[in-house]
Amino acid sequence: MRAGLAILLFALAMALPAWGKFLVETSSLTVTSPDSLKGSYDSAIGNFGVPQYGGTLAGTVIYPSKGADGCIPFVESFKPSKNGGRPVFLLLDRGGCYFALKAWNAQLAGAAAVLVADNKVETLITMDTPDEGKLSELVANITIPSALIEKKLGDKLKGALSSDEMVTINLDWRESLPHPDERVEYEFWTNSNDECGPKCDAQVEFKSNFKGVAQLLEKGGYTQFTPHYITWYCPTAFIDSKQCKSQCINGGRYCAPDPEQDFTTGYDGKDVVLENLRQLCVFKVAKEAQRPWVWWDYVTDFQIRCPMKEKLYNSECAEKVITSLSLKLEDVRTCMGDPEANADNPLLKAEQDAQVGTGTRGDVTILPTLIINQRQYRGKLDKGGVMKAICSGFEETTDPPVCLSEGVETNECLVNNGGCWKNPNLNITACKDTFRGRVCHCPLVNGVQFQGDGYTSCEAMGLGRCKVDNGGCWHETRGDVTFSACLDSEVKGCQCPEGFRGNGVDSCVDIDECKERTKCRCADCHCDNTWGGYDCHCSSDDLLYMREHDTCISKLISLVGWVVSFIVLAGMAVLAVGGYVIYKYRLRSYMDSEIRAIMAQYMPLDSSNDINHHLQEEA
Repeated sequence: MRAGLAILLFALAMALPAWGKFLVETSSLTVTSPDSLKGSYDSAIGNFGVPQYGGTLAGTVIYPSKGADGCIPFVESFKPSKNGGRPVFLLLDRGGCYFALKAWNAQLAGAAAVLVADNKVETLITMDTPDEGKLSELVANITIPSALIEKKLGDKLKGALSSDEMVTINLDWRESLPHPDERVEYEFWTNSNDECGPKCDAQVEFKSNFKGVAQLLEKGGYTQFTPHYITWYCPTAFIDSKQCKSQCINGGRYCAPDPEQDFTTGYDGKDVVLENLRQLCVFKVAKEAQRPWVWWDYVTDFQIRCPMKEKLYNSECAEKVITSLSLKLEDVRTCMGDPEANADNPLLKAEQDAQVGTGTRGDVTILPTLIINQRQYRGKLDKGGVMKAICSGFEETTDPPVCLSEGVETNECLVNNGGCWKNPNLNITACKDTFRGRVCHCPLVNGVQFQGDGYTSCEAMGLGRCKVDNGGCWHETRGDVTFSACLDSEVKGCQCPEGFRGNGVDSCVDIDECKERTKCRCADCHCDNTWGGYDCHCSSDDLLYMREHDTCISKLISLVGWVVSFIVLAGMAVLAVGGYVIYKYRLRSYMDSEIRAIMAQYMPLDSSNDINHHLQEEA
């Protein structure tokens, strides 16, 4: 019981920040009719859906006669009845279910936007997304904008609608974000944890999809990007607890919740803190090298190569990614410092300070959070939505070309080969440029498929692989002679050819058959080593070397032997020919005799007496 209470208290301490200022980002809502309600009002932008940053949306308000809380699917449709009809803003009551479910049901019914009327008089809050259940999966598919309005305005709108007055509204996001100059500054508060459910999945997908755009803007000097990571501290009373030690580093100063919400299995919170710190250091080192955009390469590659579910979420895997991106590994290690030290870490301390809101920006308490020009982005973490928000942050007439084009594409393989594997000898690479950013996939070359992780290695596999860089095996040419250790088979194989020894991959060394006395070993033999073989000859001109028997014999004996063999063979040939002639003669005589006997039965022959006599004797 006490252990359970300690865990609960620790979780509460980890979850609750020590500050409490939270600012709500609002958009301008203008009622254009009826005249009695004309004017501008505040509305709190929902933290899901896709707000139209930089634009406006006009529509007609409808308050449903049934299911006004929006918690169950609507039977009626709210799509415009005719082409050119105004979009429908569905007015719903707060309460009964999650805000996101209301928006989802409204979207399914054809509404263009959702207005949720508060059910009590209070300061506006930000409508956030739920973390659990099927609804968290639906949130990713919500594309319409939503906003919370004050109870007073909601009551007025319902009153006008009940009097059969048409209510029209204009939602204006053009001033939702400041746009003071020609550069947009934005921050992305994220987490390296990839096992926290739909929100982690959304962050992983966003980083992958947005990377190309982010790097293009950063390289062009249009934006200044900074990544951030939320950390909490362990209360003094719990510093020595098992929970605190497994979730925190630097003596309880920097903590993160357990990824699996289970202290007895999987990764610990301190593993997440360490990787968060490493990613901060990657950005710091890359920025010092005038390449801050490499952070996007690191986080996306780390997600692919080092996921928690494959038990690769560790420093060893992370450092391989760092090395593949040509960053100085030792600088990153130095930046991270000693996580066991009971002292402040400058980078993580700065992160905790930055979580506190300043000026027009509120405290950062929700992950993920995107802050653009000191204002928190609201809506779905979507490439298109975020791009619109960033583009709305530029001063008029200073928009970069990408904000005025329909698509964005940057060839990331042109710089450092995108951090992917490359064979400089054949000029082939695993880097493939796509709209969503480069991917590292081993190539198909001349019908031969290379296989590997695409980042550090790719090897030719299958039949025909020896035609492509000798299948990665040893080969060497001297003069007109080439030897290769590649075995042309379905599976990879490198084996030094006869006359060589070695691993077949890095090297094959010529075997000195003469020195090792493996060949040409007879007493009268003389051996000369050659590259990949040997020459053996006899010490006397009267001797002849027999390679198959590895011996020297007298040329005279050899000649006599050949003569005898020739005579024997010739005699056998003569006998064979003579036997064949005799056989053919006897066969012909027999056949003639038989034929004459048969013909004598039908016609007289000159020698019929002989034949009759022959027949009589047989009778």
